[in-house]
Amino acid sequence: MPAITVTNPDILPRIERPSTTMSQRPLVSVVESHRQLEGAGFEVRRPFPNAKLSMADPFLLFDHLGSVEYSPGEAKGAPWHPHRGFETVTYVMDGFWRHRDSLGGGGLIGNGSTQWMTAGAGILHDELPTEELVEKGGLFHGVQLWVNLPSSLKMVNPRYQDIAADRLELVSSHDGSILIRIIAGELGGFQGPGVTYTPITYLHASIPPDAILELPFNSNFNALVYCLSGAGQVTTQGVPLSEGQLAVFGDGDYLVARANHKMPVNSNNLEILVLGGAPINEPVVRHGPFAMNSRAEIIQAIEDFEKGKMGIIPPEIV
Repeated sequence: MPAITVTNPDILPRIERPSTTMSQRPLVSVVESHRQLEGAGFEVRRPFPNAKLSMADPFLLFDHLGSVEYSPGEAKGAPWHPHRGFETVTYVMDGFWRHRDSLGGGGLIGNGSTQWMTAGAGILHDELPTEELVEKGGLFHGVQLWVNLPSSLKMVNPRYQDIAADRLELVSSHDGSILIRIIAGELGGFQGPGVTYTPITYLHASIPPDAILELPFNSNFNALVYCLSGAGQVTTQGVPLSEGQLAVFGDGDYLVARANHKMPVNSNNLEILVLGGAPINEPVVRHGPFAMNSRAEIIQAIEDFEKGKMGIIPPEIV
């Protein structure tokens, strides 16, 4: 997994261990991802939305693509489509993906970089594998998170952030054994590079076998842990967590995750994403690529898209 790393996390600044006065977050549930096809026909694993977890306010959707070894001609993407009312955050750990939007934003996302697109009032974009990945095949592994916007920001001007892997804030656990990459938000006094409208924290942790992550986490945020690869446990009760599963936590001041002694084949560590945010607590009405507060706003979004008000595909790249 070429996501940015260090040989020895012990050299990094450390997150303080939770104090004895802090309360551990209890486990509410473990959600198994379901598989479905997206875009032009690529498979994703989706822990939410589904029947068990419709959303995790302020998050609308989470998709996990890979890890997959494509054969030549096999890789597919998501051709031009609109969005309104939220932000898409794409984090690519292996391989490269190409993004373009109707405002001229975009570029390559890969090997630990993040593309953060605020759709806001509306934008068109496409997400496609590189020509090299299509022609030659190769390894790809990435995730996409949809972050909701409050009603006051639904129609904000679109913007684009290209967050290179070397811009992530790198810290370690209190004992120096675990590498933590902060993509966005604040953690233990350290700040990730992603600029967010909705207050969230988003990070990627690599937990070596037998290591324990005791992570102080904003008590005003919800808290989720998604397993990218490897095998481990959450909470001090040792509830199993494996690839493609999402742990949903209750209220508290810190969370606990531990890597098993023995990892699955092709996994050196327990690789997890930790995400949480301040709930918006507003009605959510969804329709495909739009997420608004009312049915009337969805109808308006469809009409605006059909009238070209969300942007036009630039002629030179049609």
